[in-house]
Amino acid sequence: MASTSIKTPISNLFASFSRKTADYVERAKLTEHTFMIIIALIIGVLGGFSAIGIRALIEGISDLSFSGGGTFLENVIAAPWYLKILAPVVGALLFGPMIYFWAPEAKGHGVPEVMQAILQKGGKIRPRVALIKALASAITIGTGGSVGREGPIVQIGSSIGSSIGQFFRVRPNRMKTLVGCGAAAGIAAAFNAPIAGALFAVEIILMDFAVAQFSPIVISSVMATVVSRQFEGDFAAFNVPKYFLVGPQELIFYFILGSLAGLVSYLFIKLLYYFEDLFDNKLKFPEYFKPVLGGIGIGIIAIFYPEVMGVGYDSINLALHGNLIWYFALILIFVKVFGTALTLGSGGSGGIFAPSLFMGAALGAAFGGLVHTLFPSITATPGAYALVAMGGLVAGTTRAPITAIIIVFELTNDYHIILPLMITCIISTILSSKLSRESIYTLKLLLRGINLKEGTQLNVMNSIFIKGVYEKDFNKINVTDNFSKVVNTVITQPGSEFPVLNNKNEVIGMITMDSIKDYLFDRESLQNVLIAADIANTKFEVLTEDDTCQTALDKMSRFHLDCLPVVESEKSKVIIGMLCSADIQEAYQKEIDRRELSEHLASSIVMKENEANIHFLEGYSINEIKTPNSFVGKTIRELNIRARFGVDVLSIKQKTARDEKIIPIPNPDFKIQQQDILIVAGEIKNINLLKNLQ
Repeated sequence: MASTSIKTPISNLFASFSRKTADYVERAKLTEHTFMIIIALIIGVLGGFSAIGIRALIEGISDLSFSGGGTFLENVIAAPWYLKILAPVVGALLFGPMIYFWAPEAKGHGVPEVMQAILQKGGKIRPRVALIKALASAITIGTGGSVGREGPIVQIGSSIGSSIGQFFRVRPNRMKTLVGCGAAAGIAAAFNAPIAGALFAVEIILMDFAVAQFSPIVISSVMATVVSRQFEGDFAAFNVPKYFLVGPQELIFYFILGSLAGLVSYLFIKLLYYFEDLFDNKLKFPEYFKPVLGGIGIGIIAIFYPEVMGVGYDSINLALHGNLIWYFALILIFVKVFGTALTLGSGGSGGIFAPSLFMGAALGAAFGGLVHTLFPSITATPGAYALVAMGGLVAGTTRAPITAIIIVFELTNDYHIILPLMITCIISTILSSKLSRESIYTLKLLLRGINLKEGTQLNVMNSIFIKGVYEKDFNKINVTDNFSKVVNTVITQPGSEFPVLNNKNEVIGMITMDSIKDYLFDRESLQNVLIAADIANTKFEVLTEDDTCQTALDKMSRFHLDCLPVVESEKSKVIIGMLCSADIQEAYQKEIDRRELSEHLASSIVMKENEANIHFLEGYSINEIKTPNSFVGKTIRELNIRARFGVDVLSIKQKTARDEKIIPIPNPDFKIQQQDILIVAGEIKNINLLKNLQ
């Protein structure tokens, strides 16, 4: 009770301060573009300092874990064998419970979580994610986990951008831009690469090169780079000797290198999610202790191959300078693939950017060493191939070839290798895409039911709950009905699937035409022998009102059924209705029509403020109505306005002391206030009923 009483005043104080700040900004009469530029500057600065902070934290924990006067790799090599196992295990014991109890979003490589927040939550990320991600990732990397620091910096920057957007209560489309600003700032500060940071945000995070708010993203990226350079100097992340294309004939080898990069990318993606599935679904072990298993595995590998630990920048530099023997580099590819998949799959926190660069450098060193030995006069040294393959692996795993090309260029400040780099990145992306439709980021979203490739349809299906879609009047069969009665019901009544109910109105099975067709020839002899319970198909799943239409379609497809029963709750089998694929299709089409109508009319409604209503079809109208008292303080989802009143809320006018703000197409979690004006569309009789509501 004490914690609640303390938390509430603090929350109220924060909310009050947020409202006052937002009102002050509004009274300052800043244009929206100016406001976004100022916020982008703030996010860039904070993102830059966050990157510096997490790097310092990683170095501190690394020095504590593997003390010594050399580089991280040298210190790991010099460490006794038991410390190589003990350090990652202790680290796992620290960050495992931290992630599980405080911020599960901090688990893994972070970028898919940011993408999911943009797609499903309007860009909202909990502020605590930044802190937990920083601590968990620093411990994972500092104690020897085989992950990178760039993914965490991206998630931290995105969390900062989202938190600032929530503080100023920006609209959802602007919130997504601010999240992109944070991601761009993170990459730019991590690699000292402002162009790559901006491209990463639009190509991977926002997935939209035509984003209208590109300028704030660029500004955040530049500011983060300025901060990083001010404190850590203006230098490339890797010290690379000058390389060049020996001749046009050498491009053949880069085509082959691109194909190999695509294959390794595919292997990395598949092995990573194999381990995630293994640890998440098949190992019966406390969730917060699973990273310990990964820590033990990494420690054992590090006894023989210490290069697997940490971000791997020391090994990358060895490859770029041609100091890795080709067959040893070949082994390191698979060691790093396995080590990174094990660390992340078991529940570690860190990114995949640095491991991808490591794998690419090792692949290029192995391939370049081999071809340079065989064809020394027409090929560059192995370091050139290591440099190019770094971009190939990033492109193949992320499916973002433009970002990969620019990021390697900015990492090295060397333009001479750009042609082989472009070829390798494109070939790698094409081959990896052929082998697997999903990137290392989108596959994680797909496993959570978010299919970017299907686009609007799947996302719309995930937004429609079956509560207002299913039929409450349906034909049913009693469990004791004899075969003759079952046949008559199936043949004479509309529908393709019929639920079989017991005397408690619980569904125990389904009967279809396929269920009875094998018995029809013996109908006369079986009519008093068989009952419904004998022929009911018990292989089916039920739905609840809180399930989405996409969930329903997935279950229908899994059991080859066109209809499924809707029950009271997950723990109850008492039937309340039936949902069929035709109902879902109708609901989908209505939702698409509603969205198109809303998007088309929202702006015109704002312009025509002097018109109280607009008639757009016979018997239908768009009206402005005052908020009924019973609506105040409730969300659109709670009110379920469309199902209860048969009208759609197109937009909302929010009146303040000095101005009026329009919220077009409000999301279901929007909370209605006393002074709000609702702009609704629907049948005139339904709108009139809503107008008269108190």
